[in-house]
Amino acid sequence: MTQTNMLAEKIAALLKEQRQTVAVAESCTAGLVSDALASIPGASDVFWGAFIVYTVSAKEKMLGIPPALIANFGAVSRECAMAMAEQALAKSQAGIAAAVTGYAGPSSPPNLTGAVWLAVCKRGGIPQATLHQFKGARNKIRRAAANALLEKILAMLEKQ
Repeated sequence: MTQTNMLAEKIAALLKEQRQTVAVAESCTAGLVSDALASIPGASDVFWGAFIVYTVSAKEKMLGIPPALIANFGAVSRECAMAMAEQALAKSQAGIAAAVTGYAGPSSPPNLTGAVWLAVCKRGGIPQATLHQFKGARNKIRRAAANALLEKILAMLEKQ
């Protein structure tokens, strides 16, 4: 069993125990987190759904991220990640939301490949965001970012 599967199973168990659901907004991971959560039997009890917002336009149109926020801070920023989590929560019926946005390469700006912002938020709470720097090829960065977001979701659930 992979680390991803183990994390998803622990998350699903805690969500079920806490009678919670989770929604995710994914950019650079393009559905890897959603796939991990959906692979767990009974996922429909705990996984509300996902917003795959790979482009700036998708972030603006699907999640309602203000163009001014992206113009001022960038699509890969603390502010954007927090807004993505907040909007995923606002547009879903989930109790918890998580978001990921980052540079996986190879067309990333110089020296930014592997920079990924992760954010989690619960209803009535303030989003928490952290910057991670992953190394490696494009898909290695994407998988590492997905695992890191699953770890962040798990940590939030364990604090409840």
